[in-house]
Amino acid sequence: MEYHNPVLLQETVDGLNIKEDGVYVDVTFGGGGHSKEILNRLGEKGKLIAFDQDKDALLNTINDERFILINENFRYVKRFLKFYGFKKVNGILADFGVSSHQFDVAERGFSTRFEADLDMRMNQDDTLSAFHVVNDYTEEQLRCMLKDYGELRQAPAMARVITAARLNNHIKTSVQLKEVLQRFLPPRKENKILAQIYQAIRIEVNQEIAVLKEFLLQCPELLIKGGRLSFISYHSLEDRLVKRFIRNGLFEGEPERDVFGNFEVPLKKVGGLIIPNAEEIAINNRARSAKLRVAEKI
Repeated sequence: MEYHNPVLLQETVDGLNIKEDGVYVDVTFGGGGHSKEILNRLGEKGKLIAFDQDKDALLNTINDERFILINENFRYVKRFLKFYGFKKVNGILADFGVSSHQFDVAERGFSTRFEADLDMRMNQDDTLSAFHVVNDYTEEQLRCMLKDYGELRQAPAMARVITAARLNNHIKTSVQLKEVLQRFLPPRKENKILAQIYQAIRIEVNQEIAVLKEFLLQCPELLIKGGRLSFISYHSLEDRLVKRFIRNGLFEGEPERDVFGNFEVPLKKVGGLIIPNAEEIAINNRARSAKLRVAEKI
């Protein structure tokens, strides 16, 4: 729990409708909270395969013969499941948020609370970091990133200011980046706007939208008929993709319809949107923006 307090723990695992002898996948292992709950509900013949690209998460591995932890990005879920001999699974769980550990360790550079080098890599072996994004991207690339991933109206002006500021010296730390963008941070909205800026950079560094799309496209093929997806999103960009994919199997546009106006989709939603209650938010403030959606393979 010190590493990461799992959000919507019971609701997310309930969504999987666990079968005791089933095969399940937790693609965002983190502190292992969701994985431990899944294992609690599995019988002796059940299996759980977990993924996490962050090496720090390996310290939380679970000593259980039914459990496998794979130190890889979940964009490769199908490839590694096949490698371990699993073609089909009964359920897939994902908590797409940044772990509390990543936010709380200053040197990882995820949090606006600390002075730290610009990093934000979930996989510490990746070459692209926040430093490279801020200092090497063109003004147009920065504008698109801040607009598309941070949903910032002042993205063009912010991009101009960043590219002008780095002409003299590299922008190396979170404090320096904040100083460069200070004119866009009115006191009442400073934390909110900083969070949007950091979100945009983090998504770019970790290619989170591309990864999510690649992952979602693999899920219907991996699930058995009646298998479940249980996904937690934390911002509108992710949630829109998840919602649209569950609804019509696409990320944009509409599916092809037959002459009667009907169309086939691989999934159907189960229940409605689930959000944390006031009690959970009081205990874990980071849960406040969580949205859980559950779907079943048709």
